[in-house]
Amino acid sequence: MSDLPTERFKSLLLLWALTGLAAGLVLHYGHWPEWSGLVWLVGVTPVLVTLVVEIVRSLTRGDVGLDIVAALSMSAALIFGETLAAAVVAVMYSGGTFLESFAEGRARREMRDLLARVPRTATRHRNGGLEEVPLDAIVPGDRLLIRQGDVVPVDGRIISPQAFLDTAALTGEALPVRLNEGTEAMSGATNAGEAFDIEAIREAKDSTYAGIVRLVEEAQRSRAPMSRLADRWSLGFLAVTIGIAFAAWWFTGDPIRAVAVLVVATPCPLILAVPVALVAGLSRAAHFGVLVKGAKPLEAMARIGTLILDKTGTLTDGRPRIVSIDSHDRLHPDDILRFAAALDQASKHPVAQAIVAAAKARGLSLPVPTDVAEMAGEGVVGLIDGHQVMVGGDDFVARRVGRSSGSHPELAAGSVMVAVAVDGRMAGHLVMADPLREGARDMLAHLRRQGVHRILLATGDRAEVARRVTEGLGLDGLHAGLTPDQKVLLVLSERKNGPVMMVGDGVNDAPALAAADVGVAMGARGAAASAEAADVVLLVDQIDRIGQGVEIARRARGIALQSVVAGIGLSVLGMGAAAFGLLTPVQGALIQEAIDVAVILNALRALRIEPEETVFVPKPAV
Repeated sequence: MSDLPTERFKSLLLLWALTGLAAGLVLHYGHWPEWSGLVWLVGVTPVLVTLVVEIVRSLTRGDVGLDIVAALSMSAALIFGETLAAAVVAVMYSGGTFLESFAEGRARREMRDLLARVPRTATRHRNGGLEEVPLDAIVPGDRLLIRQGDVVPVDGRIISPQAFLDTAALTGEALPVRLNEGTEAMSGATNAGEAFDIEAIREAKDSTYAGIVRLVEEAQRSRAPMSRLADRWSLGFLAVTIGIAFAAWWFTGDPIRAVAVLVVATPCPLILAVPVALVAGLSRAAHFGVLVKGAKPLEAMARIGTLILDKTGTLTDGRPRIVSIDSHDRLHPDDILRFAAALDQASKHPVAQAIVAAAKARGLSLPVPTDVAEMAGEGVVGLIDGHQVMVGGDDFVARRVGRSSGSHPELAAGSVMVAVAVDGRMAGHLVMADPLREGARDMLAHLRRQGVHRILLATGDRAEVARRVTEGLGLDGLHAGLTPDQKVLLVLSERKNGPVMMVGDGVNDAPALAAADVGVAMGARGAAASAEAADVVLLVDQIDRIGQGVEIARRARGIALQSVVAGIGLSVLGMGAAAFGLLTPVQGALIQEAIDVAVILNALRALRIEPEETVFVPKPAV
């Protein structure tokens, strides 16, 4: 059923076949039974011609499908005068294609809704007023007003005290999320509270939502009737069907039994249940913020046995956070943070920006620094409210205040210590670390329950840092100090244990993502190269969605297989009954119609998959 006609044509074809069947029945049981066969023939012919054209197109591409059985059954029924059976098969076939199209349309609704939400303009502050501008006119640094109900047009940093964002269309979260000043707002979310301002940090074409839209469009262009399972089994089922039909005719001499066998086998649930269930799985995964680029990776996700995780930005947050503030001069920790953050406003270093974000998250007022001088990679000095302040590495600050830096043996591996001096005296230290992501531990446990038996860490970081960060996670292996090509070799070597999923976020992860059976990119903040190379993109910055995506894939594939096994089993029983003369062609057609409807309704259960939830409370990047 590949390259089927348009949905409107399918509707007209079904209507024609139904009208022909109904009109023929009226004539048959009325006063003109001799005309019923002709009316049924007229009702069947357009369906049969359309089917033959589609079969020829498939054969020219080298595809052999089960549509051949439908064509044989209709043709045989017409040849041997079973026009009523042919009419029922025509209605059954055209109805099946229409129902398949309807089911796929319903399953893609979340993706269409996502595309329909693309904003076209934004409201920008300019010269004390507001102006409406197209998205491509926005540049980083622009201040934008996000009114109530507006979709955030570009990735930006919130510069109002707080904002309430509805991310349901992107993440499936039922409740709005509160974000504080300094936190990044992802494009595509909807303002569910009062108006607020953001500072654009990316152009529209480079923002998260634009990337999501491109990926969704790519997924929609993938072939809908995802027939990997059908391709594997169609020739075998076709041979069995023709064999049973020929044997019934050969041993009984009754061609009607062969017609009945062909009718019972048409159309096979393989060409209906598999695409409906897998498209529904794609749609359901997208609802939870997991964009799968087609049916092949969805099916591969369902069979994953080994998971390989990058560390920085994937298993960990990738942004340093303050874990403690040590005071050495009787200053309150908030005062130490205020001095450090006020001065670090003048620096673009990631650690400096994290300190500023932490201060804003605590509601601290930050004065403008003056007389600032920055020594790249070492630290910053300047004046804050008349006080001489220095912020930087412990050695950098200690040398300038005339004291030793100290070894700080209690500092955990992977942590960073930032020293703060005020008026020539060491005021204190900010201890910062890159922590595990929220939900990482629960996600790994979830994947274990889903049948993933090997979980490995692959990082370019030092081994002692990786061991400290992942302590207690129960990983099956830790590979540190890896280059991008070494990550690829690890992925390839692990394939001996079954299909491999690789999760990463950086440019250096892209080769390994492409080499894995399923590559998963942290799309919300990851590099564009990793998102392009990956088979699956997480639309939100939450690693727990990996477990939900795998669960949805497994359950969708399970529903597809369940429908196929049940449908084929019932069809084979029906063929056996027809071969022994227990079913007429008309009865066989009606039974097969009931089987097809049952398997499609079962496949649609994939639209209601509810994966196991993990508790996740978003935090600002501090």
